[in-house]
Amino acid sequence: MRGIGVGTAVLCWATALCGQTPPQPPAGLETSWEIVPVIQDIGAHAGRLLPALDRVDVRAWIDRGASETYLEQLQSCREQARAVQDESGNLTHNPERLAGGMSLLFRLEGLDLMLLSLEDGMRKYQTSRDAEAMASLRAQAEPSRDRFERYLVQLAAEQEQQLRVMDEEAQRCRALVTAPKTAGKKK
Repeated sequence: MRGIGVGTAVLCWATALCGQTPPQPPAGLETSWEIVPVIQDIGAHAGRLLPALDRVDVRAWIDRGASETYLEQLQSCREQARAVQDESGNLTHNPERLAGGMSLLFRLEGLDLMLLSLEDGMRKYQTSRDAEAMASLRAQAEPSRDRFERYLVQLAAEQEQQLRVMDEEAQRCRALVTAPKTAGKKK
């Protein structure tokens, strides 16, 4: 009896898999080959930030009365930029990894906030021209970051929908397996 229940479950699962066409991405979700160049651009931009960060002279700011937290922010910006490079490189191999994408997006947001603070310090303790150059460099990443963020929202919605469909199918199969046997069949 137990073997029949397991067999029914396997049959139900196989029917569900075989009876469906492969899932197609929703109209709004970009394909892997469309989003990978965006992710690569994000990593390349982080690489362009590193030499610009090397030109920030926080030690001179501190001598002029700036807080030492600017030094920590600068170091954190360097670390975040390197991490963005690494994570974007890893994500290009599997852009559908939602957790990896979210991690990259959070790093980008944190880096952006710290860069804003450094730009303020540059205006106050370095030169306005240097601050504007940093702001311009930071702004270059916005189109790719915005597109990547939209992609992640759409990816999460798609994965949520797929999970809902799988759950409904599992519930349907469970109902078939646990349904009472009809009395008309004799052994």
